[in-house]
Amino acid sequence: MTGFNWKRDWKIPALFIAVFIACYHLPVGQARFDNALTESLLLLKSYAREHVVLCLIPALFIAGAIAVFVSQTAVMRYLGPRANKAVAYGVASVSGGILAVCSCTILPLFAGIYRMGAGLGPAATFLYAGPAINIMAIILTARVLGPELGVARAVGAVVFSIVIGLGMHLIFRKQELEKAAQAQVEVRDDAARPLPQTALYFMTMIAILIFANWNSGTAESGIAVAVFNVKWIITGAASAALGLMLVLWFGLGWRRLAIVALPTLALGLLVPSQPMVPFAAAILLLSAVCSGHKGEPGAWFESSWTFARQILPLLLFGVLIAGALLGRPGEEGLIPSTWISRCVGGNSLGANLFAAIAGAFMYFATLTEVPILQGLIGSGMGKGPALALLLAGPALSLPNMLVIRSVIGTGKTVVFILLVVIMATLSGLIYGYYF
Repeated sequence: MTGFNWKRDWKIPALFIAVFIACYHLPVGQARFDNALTESLLLLKSYAREHVVLCLIPALFIAGAIAVFVSQTAVMRYLGPRANKAVAYGVASVSGGILAVCSCTILPLFAGIYRMGAGLGPAATFLYAGPAINIMAIILTARVLGPELGVARAVGAVVFSIVIGLGMHLIFRKQELEKAAQAQVEVRDDAARPLPQTALYFMTMIAILIFANWNSGTAESGIAVAVFNVKWIITGAASAALGLMLVLWFGLGWRRLAIVALPTLALGLLVPSQPMVPFAAAILLLSAVCSGHKGEPGAWFESSWTFARQILPLLLFGVLIAGALLGRPGEEGLIPSTWISRCVGGNSLGANLFAAIAGAFMYFATLTEVPILQGLIGSGMGKGPALALLLAGPALSLPNMLVIRSVIGTGKTVVFILLVVIMATLSGLIYGYYF
C-alpha cells in the first residue's frame, strides 16, 4: 500500500481545506446571500416550467433523430469540413435561424450535427444562429426599442453567425483538415429511406418545437396573435402526423401508438385549459413505448437519452449558478444590478465590452432580453452597449458554455466565447458612434 506523499497528493487535502473554509464562512443570514439562493431556485423553477418540457425535450428528440436517421453522408456533403463553404454556412445559418430557439435549446441540435461530422465552422454558425437570428425577437426589438436597433440586431446576427463560424474554422484549420481527411475515408452512404420521408419527419418535429413555444408578444394583432390562438391545434396536428410516420415508416406499431395517443387525447379533453399536461404525458408515453422497441424507434430513444444525460445536468447546474449571481429579470442576485447599469452608460470601449461580457454570462429566456434592455436603457444604458448585449446575450449563457465545452472541448469553447464577445463589442462601438 502506497503511503501519503504531499508532493504527489497535495491537491485532495487542499480541496478539502478550501471547501471547509468556504462552508465555515458561508454568509447565511445576510439578506443578499439568502436572496441570491432564493433567486437561483426561482430561476431553476422558471426554467423547468417554461423551457424543459416545451423546448429542451423536443430538441433532445430532434438531436437523437439526427444521430439515428440522418445519413452521415448528407451531413458531410452540406456541412462537413470539405463541403462548399457558401452552401455550408448558408445552410447552417438558415437552419439555425428557422428554429428560433434559446441558447440552451439549440445545444442538443448542435451536438447532434457536430458528432455526425459537421465541420466546426458550420456547426458554430448553426450554434450562434439558432438563438440570435430569432425572427420573433428581432420584430419585438424593433417594436419596443426602435426600428434602427431592430435592423442592427438582424443584420449583426446574420453577419455574426457566418463570421464567427469562419473564424472558428480558420483558427482550428489544422484540426479541421485532419477531421476532413478521416471523414473522407470513413463516410459511406447509409441512408435507409427516401429523403422526402426523412425531411417530413424532421419538419414535423420542428413544427412541434416551434408552435408549442409560439409567443404572441411580437404583435398586438395580426398573424402572430392568430397563430397563438390556434398554436395547440397546430401542435396537436403535427404530433398526430408524427405518430402516423412512426407507425408507417419506422415500424412503431399501431398498438404502441394507441398507448400514446389515447391517454393524451383523453387528458386534452379533460383539462383543455392546461395543454402542458397532455403534452408532457405524450412525451413520457412516447419515451416508454420507444424505449422497449427493438427497431429504429428504440434507437431513436436511446440516442435522445444519451444527449439528455450529457446536457441536462450541466444546464440545470448552470441555471442555478446564473440565478445566484445575477438573479432573475428585475430581481437581485449576488451581483447588484446597479453595478451593471453604471457600467453600460455612454459608448466607450469599456461600456460595450462590459455589456458584451455581461450578456454572454447572463441567462435570457426567449424574448426576455427585450424588456430587460428596455429597463436598462431607461436607467441610462447607451445604444451601443444595448446592441452589444443583444448580440452576445441570447446566443450565450453560463449554462450554454458548460455544455458547449463538453461537446467541443475547453479551447474551442473559449475561442467561440471570445469571438462572440469581441464581435459584439465592435458592433456596439460602431452602432453607438453613428446612432
